[in-house]
Amino acid sequence: MAGEGDSEPRKSFKLLGFLDVQSVPCARESVLYGSLGSLVVGLGHFLATSRVRRSCDFAVGGFISTMLGYWFYCRYNLAQQRIRQRMLKEGMKNRMLFEGSYLDPEKNQTGNERSDS
Repeated sequence: MAGEGDSEPRKSFKLLGFLDVQSVPCARESVLYGSLGSLVVGLGHFLATSRVRRSCDFAVGGFISTMLGYWFYCRYNLAQQRIRQRMLKEGMKNRMLFEGSYLDPEKNQTGNERSDS
């Protein structure tokens, strides 16, 4: 089957010679949304004004603004997700640590149970 036992490492695509699109989180999506944004902005400006050079300038601006906008949005969401994962991991560690002890939050003890022990 395809993909099984491939000993060749996957080739990475470097944008501008330094941005490895496959290994950097959010890079691939940012470039794709940026290219779509440049197409929409450039074509829209060309249809509105029929000025080719100015439309290309707007397309480049649309690419940069869309790419950076989505980059920051994606990185912000990634940071939030990592914080939630860290909190969940800490909570699971605490649950394993406190399970069965008197500090266990799931153990509902009443006043009568405490005096019996």
